[in-house]
Amino acid sequence: MTLVSMTGFTRAGGSFGRYNWTWEIKTVNGKGLDLRLRLPAGFDELDRPVRAVTSERLARGSCYISLSVQHEAPNQTLRINQQILDSVLEALTSIEARIDAKKPSLDGILSIKGVMEPVEESESEEVHAALIEAMMANFKEALADLERMRQSEGVALEKVVMQRVEELEALTKQAEDCPARSAEAIRSKLRQQIERILEAESSLDEDRLYQEAALLAGKADVREELDRLYAHCAAVRGLVAENRPVGRKLDFLAQEFNREANTLCSKSNDTSLTAIGLDLKATIEQLREQIQNVE
Repeated sequence: MTLVSMTGFTRAGGSFGRYNWTWEIKTVNGKGLDLRLRLPAGFDELDRPVRAVTSERLARGSCYISLSVQHEAPNQTLRINQQILDSVLEALTSIEARIDAKKPSLDGILSIKGVMEPVEESESEEVHAALIEAMMANFKEALADLERMRQSEGVALEKVVMQRVEELEALTKQAEDCPARSAEAIRSKLRQQIERILEAESSLDEDRLYQEAALLAGKADVREELDRLYAHCAAVRGLVAENRPVGRKLDFLAQEFNREANTLCSKSNDTSLTAIGLDLKATIEQLREQIQNVE
């Protein structure tokens, strides 16, 4: 199982009867699954199933889904508006009784506005249900295409993440082998610091001197930080191998990496070890930037 990216985009279209539509799905990184759906008027019933399917397939990321629909004008038939026709005939009868005029022709009566009106063919519930079903099937295809894109980007993302982990392991090994960590280097550093303490307080007793030396020696020891850095690298490798979204855990590990690098820098008793600590922090930041895109 490779890592899955939270970034992706896809577009898919379909048709049914007199309808044509286009789905667009775009995802970017996010702390959780933030789904934003835009549907045209008359298709609100797609809201619930679209959200349900998306929630099943995607674990994290800001997801933007939109549907655009075009349709041909429905077939129209002409219908006589009986109420208006009765009013027209009643008016004609009244006029005939008052004036001597030629009787109106049939086409003349039918041409009066409102007597004949167009009527659109209504869409049956069965046809509408079939349209919604076709749209949902097409949406699932688009979602599957988005998943493939996110997985493809995840492959490249995993390579970068593992490269950063290897760099962190190499830097940790450099810190472990740093000459400033040798017993002689620490002893020499302690001797210099103790001499400064004695110069400042000539009356310092042996017990106090021993305590100061112990504190200095403890501060110079970064073995625990190095062990944790190695452990965090192993943890990243283990998470990458898991068959489930691991972005949140990787993000937590990035914070732990940074904590150990900060402590190593603060304990450093030599500029060379500090330089390695700073390189560690820079590489951890690069790792964190990549991890933020992992589902």
